[in-house]
Amino acid sequence: MIPNVAPAPADSPDPTSAALLPPAPARAGRRFSVAKLFTSPASTAGVIWLAAIVLASLTAPLWLPFKTEDQDFTAVLSGPSAAHWLGTDELGRDLLSRIFASAAGTLGTSMITVIVAVGLGTLLAMLAAAAGERVEAGISRVTEIMMSLPGTVIILAVIGAVGTNIPLVMAILGVLISAGIYRVMLGQAKSLQSQLYVDAAKVDGVSAVGISLRHVLPGLTNTIVVQAALIFAVGMLIQAGLAFIGFGPPIPEPSWGGMIQGASQHVYDAPWLMVPTGAVLALTVLAANAIGNALGKAPNATASHLPSAAARRQRAKAVAAIAAAAPTASSGEDEAGSKDTLSVRNLSVGVDSAGTGADTGNGVRLVTDVSFDVEPGTVLGLVGESGCGKTMTALSLLGLLPSGVSVTGGQILWNGRNLAAATDKDMEGIRGREIALISQEPMRALDPMFTVGYQLTAAIRRLRRTGRAETKAEALNLLEKVGIVDAARILTVYPHQISGGMAQRVAIALALSGRPRLLVADEPTTALDVTVQAEILSLLRSLAKETGMSVVMVTHDLGVVADLCDRVAVMYAGQIVENGRTDSILDNPRHPYTLALLAADPHATSAADMPERLATISGQVPQPKDWPTTCRFAARCQFAGSACMVPVPLVPSGTGEGLVRCVKADELAVEGLDWVATDVPTHRILDLVETRPAEARTTEIRTAHVEARPAERTAEKDPA
Repeated sequence: MIPNVAPAPADSPDPTSAALLPPAPARAGRRFSVAKLFTSPASTAGVIWLAAIVLASLTAPLWLPFKTEDQDFTAVLSGPSAAHWLGTDELGRDLLSRIFASAAGTLGTSMITVIVAVGLGTLLAMLAAAAGERVEAGISRVTEIMMSLPGTVIILAVIGAVGTNIPLVMAILGVLISAGIYRVMLGQAKSLQSQLYVDAAKVDGVSAVGISLRHVLPGLTNTIVVQAALIFAVGMLIQAGLAFIGFGPPIPEPSWGGMIQGASQHVYDAPWLMVPTGAVLALTVLAANAIGNALGKAPNATASHLPSAAARRQRAKAVAAIAAAAPTASSGEDEAGSKDTLSVRNLSVGVDSAGTGADTGNGVRLVTDVSFDVEPGTVLGLVGESGCGKTMTALSLLGLLPSGVSVTGGQILWNGRNLAAATDKDMEGIRGREIALISQEPMRALDPMFTVGYQLTAAIRRLRRTGRAETKAEALNLLEKVGIVDAARILTVYPHQISGGMAQRVAIALALSGRPRLLVADEPTTALDVTVQAEILSLLRSLAKETGMSVVMVTHDLGVVADLCDRVAVMYAGQIVENGRTDSILDNPRHPYTLALLAADPHATSAADMPERLATISGQVPQPKDWPTTCRFAARCQFAGSACMVPVPLVPSGTGEGLVRCVKADELAVEGLDWVATDVPTHRILDLVETRPAEARTTEIRTAHVEARPAERTAEKDPA
């Protein structure tokens, strides 16, 4: 039952820049209380029903047509009528009045169970997590004894001793249930106690009680609310069951269980009598469960890796639309000439809309009109800040976009096929065999439940259809190819027993198991230390050179681009703003955004020319819903003017085959302007700077990138 659990404005007072900034996010603690309750029709209906029941029961004395004891002997066991909307019971008492008059007591005593069970269980869990193993062992033994006791027998014994004191009985029921709640909460509380911010609080002198209340309890809130909703439903059912067997409120006080018991005696002569009370009890229990299910959903539950049936239908419609809009297939000669060449043309990726028909897929665009080519044996770098669409572009190449996101236009041409219009079944024959993925975090590709050897050999047998002996030999060969010396031993260990660099090497071997011709690497070195980064980059470079495999590298590091990539595409706000050969772009950047990235990179400047303060880019990348129809970088650009307030296409940059999306590219190149730190006086922004010799910038970046890392090791021997 444990569920998965504003940047500063731009320096410039330009109102356009301020408009691009998203609103500050809401406090995390408020998310479940409002948003999650209305994530589905069932939970919305449950909230409305419970609110109506509570409101009707609290105001019952003001509007009920009859008192609960009033009898009408002329309408005994009658059905619905103008006088009695829900009928009457065997004594002629109005069912509507009795149902809503007893609702407050039923709901109130059920809340006693919730408060005692959740409150006591959570308190014990936080105490056990904070006090150490000895206290935890003692509390756990006590709760184990409580869980072994027969709850029904204890409740009946209490009733026999003190009578039908319903509040006391429900409180004792809460004590018994608290043992189970303690088990649910303990693991999560211990996990929260091990977080780094808790260690920081201990260093700051915060007491154990303060840590539990300030850092642990807020993390348990979601689980507490979910458990409370479910126990509330259980409490109502148990209370109704006790009243049904005669241990409810004393006669003539009404209760839902007692009314159902009375109706059960007239099932054959007055079957309607069971319907009103039974329906109200069932709907109330269902409402509580629906609310619990809605609150128990993880924040990213709507972005599941397994698409729903509706998402699959949406994907099928988008694929059909793209296939219908695609131009006719090229000739056989053209297809043969483009073998193992990736050609992306006007690719657009967007959030699926809630519409149907022609409106399907017309949601917010995340990537717009992206085009590039990757030839065999070459490496393309996708560079830009977070939120520019690099990862979405890379994932679209394999058809691995998150649920609710799909390709909305353009083509992804690979060996004569348009992958943008390929179905999931078509992509199954391409993923792993022709195009493979290396993720940023290697542990995402490795299952901790299985050994490295099992996972690698399973992938080889699935993708190559080889025998057992051949598969094992190929697994050893792949590990040796990625620079692992002790390959035989690594096959026998689990992922958690090897270091991050070794895990990334294993992930690369796993990606190579199907002999792909294109490798998509999504920031494969970000989570690694600098020494291992150099080794992984050297490995990727040698693989591309030796096997002729092409690579699409997503990265933030311009040093990686200079060291590894043949071509580079600079992305900003879902668009490519500049692309071309790496040396041309790093030597002679034409777009202000590329200038800014280079100016903010310490590797782009030699030690002798290092400025006192690196340049920065004011503001942040705008949200997709706020992208303007004009130049998307204008709000943050030091060189923006009125000419930038129009849509800007990609045009030849004048440096070889490069393209640039800027109306002032030629002007900036002629005047030799550089991006400078924003705290420099304004008049210096337009000062001319001396143009460096050709290839000087590329050499500085590559040299600084290599010198910043220790000498590369040929293999990582220590798996610790």
